[in-house]
Amino acid sequence: MLTELIINDTDHETRVALLEDSTIVELFIERGKDSNLAGNIYKGRVQRVLPGMQAAFVDIGIGQAAFIYVKDVISGFPDTNTYDFKHKCMELECKDEDNYEEIKIHTSDETTFNGNSSSVNHIHIEELLEEGQNIFVQVAKAPIGSKGARVTSHISIPGRFLVLMPTVNHIGVSRRIESEKERQRLKEHVEELRKENYGFIVRTAGEGVSKDKIQQELFFLSNLWESIQKKYQTLSAPALLHKELSVTLRAVRDLLTRQADKLVIDSRKSYLEILSFLDDFMPGLKSSVEFYNESEPLFDAYNIEGDISRALKKKVWLKSGGYIVIEHTEALISIDVNTGRYVGKHNFEETILKTNLEAVKEIAYQVRLRNVGGIIIIDFIDMNQKAHKEKIFNALKKVLKKDKSKTHVLPLSELGIIQMTRKRVRKALTRQLCEPCFYCVGEGYLISKQSICYNIYREIITKSKDMTGIVFSLYVNPEIAVLLHDEESKIITSLERKLKVQILVYPNSKYHLEEFDIIEIIGDV
Repeated sequence: MLTELIINDTDHETRVALLEDSTIVELFIERGKDSNLAGNIYKGRVQRVLPGMQAAFVDIGIGQAAFIYVKDVISGFPDTNTYDFKHKCMELECKDEDNYEEIKIHTSDETTFNGNSSSVNHIHIEELLEEGQNIFVQVAKAPIGSKGARVTSHISIPGRFLVLMPTVNHIGVSRRIESEKERQRLKEHVEELRKENYGFIVRTAGEGVSKDKIQQELFFLSNLWESIQKKYQTLSAPALLHKELSVTLRAVRDLLTRQADKLVIDSRKSYLEILSFLDDFMPGLKSSVEFYNESEPLFDAYNIEGDISRALKKKVWLKSGGYIVIEHTEALISIDVNTGRYVGKHNFEETILKTNLEAVKEIAYQVRLRNVGGIIIIDFIDMNQKAHKEKIFNALKKVLKKDKSKTHVLPLSELGIIQMTRKRVRKALTRQLCEPCFYCVGEGYLISKQSICYNIYREIITKSKDMTGIVFSLYVNPEIAVLLHDEESKIITSLERKLKVQILVYPNSKYHLEEFDIIEIIGDV
């Protein structure tokens, strides 16, 4: 299977598409202030302690209070009360270890205390934290919707081969490294090289890596942690102490060396930045990075834009003529399977089975691409035969194994419904690219105004190659005109500078929010 990373990088937005055999399976988007906070380390201030929930709200300076549970608070850490208990980090699950979006060493979920995980229940949040107190925290889960970021005191700092865990004294090796001899070699090297009792996990990419390279990264991560601690002592809360890598460099660090065979990027600046990054860590991979400099937009060249648009629609057609409908509700995601235009060739039961089996593959694909999480209810077309029900259940479990996010699937109920959960780590694609529709009073979605501005940017870049005029008239909905003159004025400025043209924006109330026209003016304005 050919795996490629396709990165569209502009001044305003970075989009990373993971392709498997030329089909997009995951999409990551980073936009300025909306960049993912997961992995960032902060000096926070406790705003409020909630004994009833055994949690606390923490101000980390992002405008929305983060929250921390009692099991995520480490005693004896900077500015926390002392309470004598030990903790031991367990090895990374291989599924989580290679998750590109964040390294999931949630020691709060994988930790035992004094050999018994239940003993944490004897510790109360009010014994560890008090209002106004400073606390060292890392974002474990970025804000999603109205929910604030979840933070933890169990710090983890990922590198290419190692993950540093300064709050635990434990050395582990990724379970994907199966050779016991190699596992032992790596453990011995880390044990010998570390100067402090910091915990380390050797990542899958560390298999076969020389002792010198392990030493280089171990010292780098240790020095980075020392630097973060010094910032904690000098900065006033709330303050950002360490920012995780950009989405582009995370893709290089976490995917290129193991999952992806090739990386293609259309920004020369980022291309050179990636080569510099690889010089320090994996110079042998520089040949896998390609700079795209063709006239056709990169995502169009790889037929990605159409798949993204399709992933924002409620109805998804199947090749057979059936279709699925994906609905987001406040509590869960519902997916309905329908035969649609498909009438089959043999009997009714086989028609239903074929439609359901085709839907299984599409559902697994759409769930991963859209990055939906939480509770998911799938309403398959009713089947009478038990063997058919088991076939659908087993097929769904099999295709979900490709998904890096943890999933749990229950067998089909008597009503033909499957209940499943998928771990929610970051915003779903619709939450990133869409906003509630004001035309239908919030009952549906429109492309967000910001996304429309970026669509306009890309459309002008594409059309400019066939235009000779030096003035473009842009007709848009008044809401978009306001945005282009105000918050997103940099889009027009950068286009004028890049294309050496003048762009005049004209609001027109007759235009739908998503509608716009670009007209070339020849001659005097």
